[in-house]
Amino acid sequence: MNAFHATTIVAVKRGGQVAIAGDGQVTVGDVVMKHRAVKVRRLFNERVVVGFAGTVADAFTLFDKFEQHLERHQGNLLRAAVGLSKEWRTDKYLRHLEAMLIAADEEHLLLLSGDGEIIEPDENITAIGSGGPFAHAAARALMENTELGATEVARKALEIAAQLCIYTNDNISVETLATSDAKPA
Repeated sequence: MNAFHATTIVAVKRGGQVAIAGDGQVTVGDVVMKHRAVKVRRLFNERVVVGFAGTVADAFTLFDKFEQHLERHQGNLLRAAVGLSKEWRTDKYLRHLEAMLIAADEEHLLLLSGDGEIIEPDENITAIGSGGPFAHAAARALMENTELGATEVARKALEIAAQLCIYTNDNISVETLATSDAKPA
């Protein structure tokens, strides 16, 4: 099994907020090595939230590279994503990294892969990792049938994925940001 499948990250944008949630399980082969890993973090002066699915060393390398691109492009998420994607796809070392990223700022929600893909989902939901399809389906159902906010939808979707995917647990960390469509108080 590829390492980048052994986790779940889900992102939801709704009601003036974007939330990225990740489970805490680290699996090596068939062995659970850690239960409370944090796979979601804030970058660029707390203005960008990123979650990863993949090997930890590869993800830290990508976090570092992505943060460099954010600095280079003064926090512009789209330009930083394109810069990372180009480097990730063409660099002899980086192209072998096994990871995927979800990144969000106040305007955009993006999925990035080593194949050079930068996808902004139509439905304001995206998910990666082994439990990604479960979390995505749960988040979509919650968005269509409840009034829950982004944080609650992301957390509940991950809880559902954890019940179905053996590589996902319910030690969930969530990071949120206000979006540009947030209503002023």
